[in-house]
Amino acid sequence: MNAYSLITLENLLLLAGLGHFAILSATALVPKVLDWKSTLKPLPPFLRTLFWVYGVFIVLTIIGLGTLTLFHADAMVKGEPTARGLAAFTAVFWGARLLVQLFVFETGPYLTNAWLKLGYHVLTAAFVFFTTVYTVAALHLTICF
Repeated sequence: MNAYSLITLENLLLLAGLGHFAILSATALVPKVLDWKSTLKPLPPFLRTLFWVYGVFIVLTIIGLGTLTLFHADAMVKGEPTARGLAAFTAVFWGARLLVQLFVFETGPYLTNAWLKLGYHVLTAAFVFFTTVYTVAALHLTICF
């Protein structure tokens, strides 16, 4: 068995599924790194709460996408219709997040040290990876290495 035989769509999906939980570690750092406590303080209480609620729903979505991928990667590989729909949704979710990362967020003022810059680039690479893997699964493409 060589290294290329390990690079299958199912293994890439399993890696992506696990990757969702790695993304959550970065997500957990956001409130501290961006100092949400003082930054959001001037907002009315409803808007502060709304901000946190949206954050929780994003976390739940990421957990759901990762969990469903881990449990149903084989169905995605087989091209089962519901699994392909899940893969398509996940590809759109991460593709949209990638576009926001590249064209909407102005991160310069927040990337104040080498670790934050590295983290930003690792997240960008993860978004590219997720978008690519789930697009391949959604389109039921065969990958060959």
